[in-house]
Amino acid sequence: MKQSFTVQDLPVPERPRERLTLLGPEALSAQELLALILGRGIQGEPVMMISQRLLSSFGSLEGVISASLEDLRSVRGVGVAKATQLKACLEISRRSQAKDERQDKKDRRRVISSRDAYELVKGELEGYAKERFVVLSFDVRNMFLGADTVSVGTLNASLVHPRETFEVAIRRHAHHIIVAHNHPSGDPEPSLEDREITRRLVQAGKILGIEVADHVIIGKSGYTSFRDLRML
Repeated sequence: MKQSFTVQDLPVPERPRERLTLLGPEALSAQELLALILGRGIQGEPVMMISQRLLSSFGSLEGVISASLEDLRSVRGVGVAKATQLKACLEISRRSQAKDERQDKKDRRRVISSRDAYELVKGELEGYAKERFVVLSFDVRNMFLGADTVSVGTLNASLVHPRETFEVAIRRHAHHIIVAHNHPSGDPEPSLEDREITRRLVQAGKILGIEVADHVIIGKSGYTSFRDLRML
C-alpha cells in the first residue's frame, strides 16, 4: 500500500502548476505558491506537505518571507538548496515592491522650481555619451505625470520636433511641460541650438495651449535653467 501521496497523485486540474497556467498566480493559495518555488519534496513527503509545514512554522506567508535562512533550514524538508531558493525568490519580490514604491513616490512629486525638476530628471540624463531630450509632463497643480525620452543624439531643431515633444504631453493630458536634456561635454551652458529649440517649442506650446515652463540642461557639475536665466 502506498504510504504517502505526491502532487502527481492529485487530479490534474488541482495541481499547482496546472492551476497557475489555467487561472493565473493570483488564484493559488500560499501553500501552492510555496510548493512551486520549492519544486519537489523529499522521500516519503510531498512538496505540498513541506509547504504547509513552512506556513505552520512561521504563521503565514509574511512570516516565511521574514524568516532567516537559518530558520528556514530548521524546517524538516527544507535544506540549503530549498532555503536559498525561497530567500532568492522573496528577495526579488521585495526589491520589485521597493522599486514600485519609489516610483509611486516619484510619480506623486510636486515640482515648483528648477532644482525640483533637476532632481527629478538627473537620473534619466547623467552619464550618457549622447544627448537625450526628455519631456516632463505636469498637471495644473504642478504634480509630475511622467517623463518621456523623445530624442537621442546630437540635438538640433530638426531632431527635436514640436510634434514628438507635444505628442507625449497630450497623451499624458499635461497642463504644462518642462523639457530637459544633457550635455555630454559636461558644460550646461545653453548653446545657440538649445536657444532655437526652446524658442520653437515655446511658440508651438502657445498654439496648443501647453506651456513650456522651463528648459533644464544638465552637465557634470550641475544644471542650467532657462527659467532661472529669464530666457523664457
